[in-house]
Amino acid sequence: MKPSGAHWTGVPLAFAMGVTVSLIAQPALFAQDAPALPSGLSDTQSEKSETQKSGPALPEGLEEGSNPDRPSLPPGLGDVLPTTEENQRVETPSLPPGLSGFLEGRVGRRTQNDPHEKDLSIGEARLQVRVEPSLHRLSFKLSADFLYDPVLDAHELDLERGEAWIDLREANVLLRPGEQVDLKIGRQILTWGTGDLVFINDLFPKDWNAFFIGRDTDYLKAPSDAVKVSLFSPFLNLDLVYTPRFDPDRTIDGRRISYFNIQSAGRAGQDAVVQADTPDGWFHDDEIAGRLYRNINGLEAAVYSYRGYWKSPAGFDANTGRAIFPALSVYGASFRGTILSGVGNAEMGYYDSEEDRGGDNPFIRNSEFRFIAAYEQELLQNLSAGLQYYLEHLLDYDPYTRTLPAGSPLADKNRHVLTLRLTQLSMNQNLILSLFTFYSPSDQDAYLRPNAAYTIDDYWSVEVGGNFFFGNEKHTFFGQFEKNNNVFVGVRYGF
Repeated sequence: MKPSGAHWTGVPLAFAMGVTVSLIAQPALFAQDAPALPSGLSDTQSEKSETQKSGPALPEGLEEGSNPDRPSLPPGLGDVLPTTEENQRVETPSLPPGLSGFLEGRVGRRTQNDPHEKDLSIGEARLQVRVEPSLHRLSFKLSADFLYDPVLDAHELDLERGEAWIDLREANVLLRPGEQVDLKIGRQILTWGTGDLVFINDLFPKDWNAFFIGRDTDYLKAPSDAVKVSLFSPFLNLDLVYTPRFDPDRTIDGRRISYFNIQSAGRAGQDAVVQADTPDGWFHDDEIAGRLYRNINGLEAAVYSYRGYWKSPAGFDANTGRAIFPALSVYGASFRGTILSGVGNAEMGYYDSEEDRGGDNPFIRNSEFRFIAAYEQELLQNLSAGLQYYLEHLLDYDPYTRTLPAGSPLADKNRHVLTLRLTQLSMNQNLILSLFTFYSPSDQDAYLRPNAAYTIDDYWSVEVGGNFFFGNEKHTFFGQFEKNNNVFVGVRYGF
């Protein structure tokens, strides 16, 4: 179902088209002829004087043949280098400007048996190629990953899920029509907000499968097909993002990670892959997000808005038996600045579940209030710690409990989560040791992500880590993943 007010979603698109047309209408810029070289730097040899040709005379005693008894230069410093294997070596040609990427292999294995999934949690070869050419007030970016993935073993190309043999990460053009305007059009990675692996107003797609199986943390952020307009001023800055077709999270659906299935009241995986009806109409099932922000005496302040859909399935269609993405609007704010010897931040958001504002529809998620308070500080040299408190407050709780179907697990009115990040840098910061921990005292579950990354040289790096889940109940968020504990290792060559 489309949220009300869909008629105004064409405004950002019209704005983007207007800016693009104005750029095309500008006269072309032509390069001027290069100025002549100064006297003495010309390529014409006739312009050189006889003195320039022969050079100044050597000091007395250094003329050729003036001191035949002087010692000879050491081998290798004479006029003619000896022929060796080393000086015959040909330098490797450099990559074309704007071209970069990496080649990576990752493998991981579950630490216990999961009857619903394969023993191998990750096993893939990945080649990423990035091309970033730029012109005057115009730049392009193309980033694509070519994959071999025997774990998922999916062969049908799906750019939305990033499956099969290619994951198109970015393909966009950035226009700068003026000093105070940026316009980016195409596939791009978007993010904002202040949370550390906890998101409130960042309603851009995530890939929790990638995160929980041990891919690089960059792959937690999935791409969006969108138009982003940024306006800058000395007083206030504005970001507007228009997504013409809904971009959901790459959700946990059982194909890679087992989960708690409400219908069977137990864990499921590849034997019960979640089937969802995803809104996918161009310019109808769209999203729009906005952010106003500025720096006030060192305090970074921002307000946010979003109109679209829950990013992961938050409802159930009893007629079809399929998961659904109900309409959602979000309004929030954040603050970030220096506190004592560290950095603190706070963020909040009101989640308006438009299809269940009374909270009495047991098949659609209730509205919520969410909040983050965090603090980060360096404890010792090269050792830092970050703490977060996260709250999900379920609104309309009484109607929710009154209409909950018999046998369904009861959610708490308040879900509390504490996070701790510890980071140690050593060996000239080439070795990074980290531990990220989630703990929910209300759900009585936890998630630990230890990691060690070592940079060998300018090209090679290695990484080892793990994902470990704990819980007293199999229906809580982290408790449901208890059978997915895994360790992984990755080797990367960058170019």
